[in-house]
Amino acid sequence: MRVALHTLGCKLNSTETAAIERQFRAQGHDIVEYGSDADLLLINTCTVTEQADVECRKVVRKGLRGAPDARVIVTGCYAQLQPEEIASIDGVTAVVGTTDKLKIVEQLSDLLSSETVTVRVDELSSGTTFIGARSGNGNSRTRAFLKIQDGCDYSCSFCTIPLARGPARAMSLDAIRRELQAIAVEGYQECILTGINLGEYRSPDNQRFANVLAMTADMDLPYRIRIGSIEPNTLNDDVLRIWSECSNIVPHLHMPLQSGCDTILRSMKRRYNTSMYRERLQTFAELFADAGIGIDVIAGYPGETQSHFDETVQFLHSIPWTYLHVFTYSERELTPAANYSGAVPMNERRERTRILRAQSQKRTSEFHQQQIGTERMFLPEGYDVEARAWTGWTENHVASILHAPYSIEKVRMNVRLVEVVGDKVRVEPIEVHTV
Repeated sequence: MRVALHTLGCKLNSTETAAIERQFRAQGHDIVEYGSDADLLLINTCTVTEQADVECRKVVRKGLRGAPDARVIVTGCYAQLQPEEIASIDGVTAVVGTTDKLKIVEQLSDLLSSETVTVRVDELSSGTTFIGARSGNGNSRTRAFLKIQDGCDYSCSFCTIPLARGPARAMSLDAIRRELQAIAVEGYQECILTGINLGEYRSPDNQRFANVLAMTADMDLPYRIRIGSIEPNTLNDDVLRIWSECSNIVPHLHMPLQSGCDTILRSMKRRYNTSMYRERLQTFAELFADAGIGIDVIAGYPGETQSHFDETVQFLHSIPWTYLHVFTYSERELTPAANYSGAVPMNERRERTRILRAQSQKRTSEFHQQQIGTERMFLPEGYDVEARAWTGWTENHVASILHAPYSIEKVRMNVRLVEVVGDKVRVEPIEVHTV
C-alpha cells in the first residue's frame, strides 16, 4: 500500500511515528507524502493543548482531500483519551491507543477488516509494558532520537499525559546499549535520549538515569549525546556529576519551570519550588560555561494573578537561561485544573504569552551575540536551497547557518561563530571533525 503518516505534538511522538514507518517499509509498503494520493493515512496525535485536538480533525480532512478513498488510522494520546470522539470524525477507519500504537503494522489486517470503526484502546495500568522506538532524520544520518522511557507517575494538575501515556516504565540498560551501538553503525552524528519523564528512568532491574549516563560515557560512542527535557527534581548530583565528566554529552539543558511563583507551582502540584529550581539551574550553569538552557513556562494558569505573573517574569530575569518555550494555558478535560476557579481571560493569557516570548527573544539574541568569536562543533541538518546554506545546531544549542554546497559531508565540524543573522548565527568551518 501507499502509506502517508503525519505526527502532531512532541519529539517522542515523532520518534514513534518513525518506528512505525520503518515497520511499514519492512513489510514492503511505500511511504508517500501526507496530502498526496495514498491508500492509508496514519495520524499520531497529541493532546497537550486544546488546539492539538482541533488540529487532529484538520489533519484528517487534509489527508482525505488528497486521498479521498484512503483508510484512516488515528493513534496517539488523543486517541487514548478520547477514542469515541475520534471515531465520530468522518472518514476514520480505526482508533488505536497507547499500548497498540507500535503494533499497528502487525495488526493492520484486523484494523482495516471491519465495516464499522475499529476502536482498540486498552486501559493503561502498572502492567503496561514498555515499547522502545528510535528515529532518524531521513537519509542525512545526522540526528537520531532514542526513546528510553515512557509514561509518568506524577499528578500535575494541568496535565493529561499520565492518562494518555500510562505509568512510568523504561527500556533496560542492555537494550539501550544495543540501540546506541546500532545508531553508531548507521553513522548518525548525534543521539537525543528522550522520554515522557526522562529523569525518572527506572529500568526493570532498578537502574536509574545516572546509570544510563554512566553507561554511555563508558561506551566511547562516535557521536554526541543530547539529553531531552528533564524535570528539576530529578537533576540530582549523580546525574550532574556524570554529565559534567562525559565530554560526549553536550552542554544543553531543557528543564521545565512552568511558573516562577511558588503559589502557582503548589497549585500545579509540581515537585519543586523556585529555590530548588534556581539551585539546580545555577549548578548546571556553573558546570557548563556557555551552555544552552531552555525552560518551559505556562502563561495564564487558573488563579494566576497579575502579581503571580510578575513574580514569574522577575524570577526569569534572575536566573541563567537562553530560550523559553511558552505555552498559553488551555483547559484540558479530565484534569483538576480545568475545574479550578480564577480562570484568566484568554486575552490576558495571550498578552502574558507575548510578554514572555519577547523576553525569550531578547535573551536568545543576547546569548547569540555572546557566542560570536567562539569555536563550537556544528552539525549540519537541513539544507536551504535558496540561501545555499546548511542549518543546524552547535553542541550548546546555538541555531546556526553555514554557507556551503549541498555536497559537503554531513558530519560534525569545528566552526567559528562569526555574526548574528536574524535568529541564527553564521558559522565558518575551521576543520572537519572526523568520526
